[in-house]
Amino acid sequence: MVTGGASGLGATVRRLAGAGAKVVILDRDTAKGETLAKELGEAVAYAPTDVTNAADVAAAIDLASSLGPLRIAVSCAGVGWAGRVVARDGTPHDLDLFSTVISINLIGTFNVLRLAAAAMAGTEPTETSERGVIVNTASIAAFDGQIGQIAYATSKAGVVGLTLPAARDLASVGVRVVTIAPGTFDTPMLALLPESQRQALAAGIPFPSRLGDPAGDYATLVEHIVRNSYLNGETIRLDGALRMPPK
Repeated sequence: MVTGGASGLGATVRRLAGAGAKVVILDRDTAKGETLAKELGEAVAYAPTDVTNAADVAAAIDLASSLGPLRIAVSCAGVGWAGRVVARDGTPHDLDLFSTVISINLIGTFNVLRLAAAAMAGTEPTETSERGVIVNTASIAAFDGQIGQIAYATSKAGVVGLTLPAARDLASVGVRVVTIAPGTFDTPMLALLPESQRQALAAGIPFPSRLGDPAGDYATLVEHIVRNSYLNGETIRLDGALRMPPK
């Protein structure tokens, strides 16, 4: 199952399906989710899901489990918001917006992790005693948060922080937990920027000097994490050696 699977880093859906997995797309965008599921055929299904809603996620897990034992859960759903702790006009950061970003990016990720892990724990282990793997998405903003990224960086730092204790908690049931911290990726959010800004962002990446590719870079790493059973409890930066400046 892949949250946020209808677009952006959700390109992981195509990668996993192409590798032979049955995949459930969890996304709030019904039109895109249903279209992608139809395009990819019988091995892919769509479940309308708000990751902060326990009932939605549980229903999606039930759907995934009906296709076979749940072995892979990838969390790509997330939102961003720009705002300083205190704006130039003296206005403090909006508390509701801060709470919304934390709710979706951090609490939503944990909601998926806890429910997916519970489902995996009830399956038969593989020959290597593994029952499943959970891949979360943080951001290099968790380490290099820029001016105006207080809510986003905090939410993603929380995802990094839960990775090791979750892996340790779940070791007894044979479930691995790994987090990817992407840099500047060519997602729909960046597609809204003028081309000159997109090129400037790409030029600032040491090597390769290009935006990250959700299908070629992120999804490839997800597949490797799934296949490499010794990867556990780690956060992997995927950023072309980028270290973000203050602004």
